Amino acid sequence: MARQLLECVPNFSEGRDLSVIRQITDAIESVDGARLLDVDPGAATNRTVVTFVGEPEPVLEAAVRAARKAKELIDMSRHTGEHPRFGAMDVCPLVPVADISMDETVRWAHTLGRRLGDEVGISGFFYEHAALIEERRNLADCRQGEYEALPGRLEDPAWKPDFGPSAFDPGFGVTAVGAREFLVAYNINLNTTSTRRANAIAYDVREKGRVKTDDGTPDGTPLIDDNGKKVWQPGSLKCVKAIGWFIQEYGVAQISMNLTNITVTPVHIAFDEVCTRAEARGVRVTGSELVGLIPLGAMLDAGRHFLRKQQRSLGVSDRELIKIAVKSMGLDELGPFKPQEKIIEYAMEAGAGRKLVDMTVAGFTHETASESKAPGGGSVSAAIGAFGAALATMVANISSHKRGWDERWEEFSEWAVKGKLCHDELLRLVDEDTNAFNQIVAAWGMPTASDADKNAKKQAIQDATRAAIVVPLRVMEVSLASMEVAQAMAEIGLGASVSDAGVAALAARSAVMGAHLNVKINAGGIEDKAWIDDILARAARMQDQAVAAERDVMQTVEGRL
Repeated sequence: MARQLLECVPNFSEGRDLSVIRQITDAIESVDGARLLDVDPGAATNRTVVTFVGEPEPVLEAAVRAARKAKELIDMSRHTGEHPRFGAMDVCPLVPVADISMDETVRWAHTLGRRLGDEVGISGFFYEHAALIEERRNLADCRQGEYEALPGRLEDPAWKPDFGPSAFDPGFGVTAVGAREFLVAYNINLNTTSTRRANAIAYDVREKGRVKTDDGTPDGTPLIDDNGKKVWQPGSLKCVKAIGWFIQEYGVAQISMNLTNITVTPVHIAFDEVCTRAEARGVRVTGSELVGLIPLGAMLDAGRHFLRKQQRSLGVSDRELIKIAVKSMGLDELGPFKPQEKIIEYAMEAGAGRKLVDMTVAGFTHETASESKAPGGGSVSAAIGAFGAALATMVANISSHKRGWDERWEEFSEWAVKGKLCHDELLRLVDEDTNAFNQIVAAWGMPTASDADKNAKKQAIQDATRAAIVVPLRVMEVSLASMEVAQAMAEIGLGASVSDAGVAALAARSAVMGAHLNVKINAGGIEDKAWIDDILARAARMQDQAVAAERDVMQTVEGRL
């Protein structure tokens, strides 16, 4: 299963005392599974923005610990700063990053609020998507009057907190817990030094647009509606804030943008639209830069977008998709673009420990041959399956780019994408199988000093054994699915690569059969006989299907050799 990832961006009302900030971030880093990505203190605002990421449960735990530490160390009655604020942990938004919906994020935000109230004694409001009351959706409305207005506001029944005590806490104040879309800070570089030209382009694209003027007047008098308000002409991009400015360091003007919902306006759409609007004004885009981090999916979508414009296969590696995105948008114009630092998922993996799939082929082979019991047959089966799926994908990619077959590029691209999904998941399962084995070993090592210990150990063994069955079963499913790509490429793929389609089928069949052995060897440890009987029946059917599919592919291959 893919990992659900949440980003948490709490803002703390302390930007000057680094020891306080350090203690708060230490509390976050004390949670296994919460990855601290960025700490941005501001002296003038007396405020620090912290960014960390992880799966939902560790993220919530880290937020609770950080709030508890902020309550201990920050005294709001003495706080001053330029930024609006009403609490020691002023805001704490949750942001969906990967494989998690906004509805799920809202539920986690509500859980976080309840925990802050119950476990830390903090009061607060839910805002943006998490708002329970429409009047609290806008953060500025929640924070109206700031900390100083809280004693009176909290006495108003209309502003009873959504969670936590109703009484005013002079030391902490209150907090706002929200769920919002991922925000990307994105700047686009221009071949001009004119802030005026940059602003004109920014007004063309930003959602707010520009004030309409009376073209008949020499000074561009703003048009006024019947209510005496200025009339605005919206820009072309939804969920985009933008302004033009001059960057002294680089000697160029930029369009500085906040993309407040990249599911509505992704970075590649913003880039293309600015290119179009700039050209219409005699200006050329030369590149762009990301400020902060971006989800992997956004970069992959950008790579696919630019490959699609070239009528090239989309079933290439993530590394290649990222490279295409970087080069197409000029993300490396002002400095190197380092995916391990700029892409959230990759930044999370940095320092997370060695993965089998990151080894060289020789290293993986030697590790398999060592005295260690893992990696074993399950991981090797997943690796064989990944090689098979990758070979089938290769044939599709080559066929997509064959001279004379240009009108068929999408047909082969679709097959390549299917193959890529298979080999990407099988690569993940290489490590997942070894992790499942290690969980069994850890479960058997649990204490048995009491009946409670024995029961906990028994349950842990059952849970770990189930995982050690589910993982190779998934290897079987994905390897079998990859054979569909091998069959198609054997039939319609480039003739010179038909032997590769055959090897892909052979590898996939071997992966299915190898993973089947791992399912069966762990089956005896399962007490739920109905569950395991169903699993064994499914596994046996998949092996039969894989053997039949291999036979069909090889007949096709032999006929074309």
